[in-house]
Amino acid sequence: MAEPAVIAHRGFAGVAPENTVAAARNAAEHNDASMLEIDVQPAACGTPVVIHDERLEGTRDGRPLTDAEGLVWETDLETIRDARVLGTDETVPTLEAFLEAVPNAMAVNVELKNPGTESLRFGESLPESDREERKAVWKPFVERVVADCDSFAGEILFSSFCEGAIAAVRDIGPTYAAAPLVWDDLEAGLEIARRYDCEAIHPPRNAIAGTALSGTEYAGFSDAGAETDLLEVAREEGRAVNVWTVETWTQFDQLAEVGVDGIIADYPGLAVRK
Repeated sequence: MAEPAVIAHRGFAGVAPENTVAAARNAAEHNDASMLEIDVQPAACGTPVVIHDERLEGTRDGRPLTDAEGLVWETDLETIRDARVLGTDETVPTLEAFLEAVPNAMAVNVELKNPGTESLRFGESLPESDREERKAVWKPFVERVVADCDSFAGEILFSSFCEGAIAAVRDIGPTYAAAPLVWDDLEAGLEIARRYDCEAIHPPRNAIAGTALSGTEYAGFSDAGAETDLLEVAREEGRAVNVWTVETWTQFDQLAEVGVDGIIADYPGLAVRK
């Protein structure tokens, strides 16, 4: 059985300041990582910036995410680019600057986090009547993101918890691979993957049947265990399964054992299976 691809979550956020150029360079130095995972949303001017939280004053384990304040999409680009991340000298990069620092041999999973609105329709499979409107919400931002990605010579995979973002990617960058991120509704994720013929699907670590992790609470799923064998369904439909977010080698080992295609991990060196 092939070993799963290791995808560095926010550039291995467990060992480097997340979503920064330093994290990208650090992850690229680890031979086990073949892909970086990052989050993007717009500054006030629409420029895509690499940051996860909606607000600049978020926290990580009690530490301020940045030394700036405000909603990302209401903050000017200069302030965002000067904002230092997690008490380090690393600052929030634009997507363009981030991709310039990534070797072409390293693939990048660009998560479309937010187009600049508090109304996201997060984790939903949308009724037909709402799909065009939600795609239109995402389209201006996705156009900016795809334009930046077009200058990157390496592989790009787009993902999102929002169907509108996946729909916009299919319209604007149809040659790029795409994957819905699953929160608390596996069937919704599968519906979106089928609707847009996505190359992959990204479920949380406890949504994979046949592992002890499926009996734990995480990412909106209860400890009742997975009812759908996602791996079986995905294989039948020709889709890769990339699982998030793994923090320990024992979690990694369980998921690798059942044959997932990729594992989004916070730390390097978790693939210790022999």
